[in-house]
Amino acid sequence: MSKNHTLFLILGSVLIGLILAELGLRVVGISYPIFSQFDGDLGVSLRPQAEGWFKREGEAFIRINSAGLRDREHALPKPDHVLRIAVLGDSYAEALQIPMEDTFWAVAEREIKSCVAMGHREPELINFGVSGYGTAQELIMLRHRVWTYSPDIVLLVITPSNDIRNNSRALEKDDRRPYFVLNNRQLVEDTSFRNGIGFRLRSSSLGRAVTEVRDSLRVFQLTIEALRRMTQPNRATYAQSPLVDQQVDGTGRYGQQGLEPPRLQGEAGLDLETYKAPRDAAWEEAWQVTEDLIKLMHAEVKSRDTGFMVITVSSSHQVGPDQVARRVLERRLGVADLFYSEDRIRALGENRFEVLALAPLFQTYAEEHRSFLHGFPNSGLGLGHWNIAGHHLAGQLIAQKLCRHLEVLQPA
Repeated sequence: MSKNHTLFLILGSVLIGLILAELGLRVVGISYPIFSQFDGDLGVSLRPQAEGWFKREGEAFIRINSAGLRDREHALPKPDHVLRIAVLGDSYAEALQIPMEDTFWAVAEREIKSCVAMGHREPELINFGVSGYGTAQELIMLRHRVWTYSPDIVLLVITPSNDIRNNSRALEKDDRRPYFVLNNRQLVEDTSFRNGIGFRLRSSSLGRAVTEVRDSLRVFQLTIEALRRMTQPNRATYAQSPLVDQQVDGTGRYGQQGLEPPRLQGEAGLDLETYKAPRDAAWEEAWQVTEDLIKLMHAEVKSRDTGFMVITVSSSHQVGPDQVARRVLERRLGVADLFYSEDRIRALGENRFEVLALAPLFQTYAEEHRSFLHGFPNSGLGLGHWNIAGHHLAGQLIAQKLCRHLEVLQPA
């Protein structure tokens, strides 16, 4: 038998094995959908029409619409009777962890219907959130995608615990995304991620076709999921604490035994630096770029006679029923509270635009109700993204803020 024939048999056997494995995974219903795709403008975006179960944190069946948004379909052009609100944000807005009807933007849309200032208009919130985005990508999303929908109001949802880092190439250390950099105190878009041969290959028609086929294969999805589990950091969670088993009932609330709550643990992906004033040049520049991006977005929105509002989301360190753990972290950081970012962004908005800081409100609610607003049983209560209770509270607070905003805009 020739070497070529042997090689052909080996390759044929591997191919048959992969086909059988793919069929087997589909028969038993195992999949780990890949919802993201390469994007020449934004670095990454959501794959139109992708769907499947997301179970890494919480559990929800996810559908991405034909425009690549984690949302339902929306009419173009905008109907005359609709008040359209565009939501720009990262994973908190994308909200893969929960069903779409429980997301803060879906809750806010339902809540605002009762606002008198709505008149006969129908509210419509459109979600442009994508995991991992910083303010730079959200500005690009606004310019390239949002204006097509003719929004009446733009909501910029900021996650201070990682967005400041996302906006800095030096801190983020990710060459696969666009940035804005300061040049003579002016923001300049940095699209150097397009310079590599990898960009040219991925952006070609063949490259896109190969990627689409690859990401649709269950075998590939399973391989990526296995690698992710092998390489992800070992996160300490509330749910692993024996103390929590004694104290937390099925609703995620503390019991009444009077025991001391579990200690707040560290969490991957969050920057403790955002709870205090910047201590070095890299963080100071990251803050300057972020503030300039927010001001630039506000100016562009205002120039189109469109409303603008900033929402800052909470982190798990800031909220939760464990006051003792927060005091420990505050002493460690040498701060009076964990709201430096919220205070700084509110100061930026003063006399410019409205800012709704959710973390202080969430902290009060969590302490009063002894509830977790972050985290899930399968990934750790008190860690990670908002759970359904957190999204519902956020949606209600945002709707109240929007209603007051609309009342102010009403003619006397």
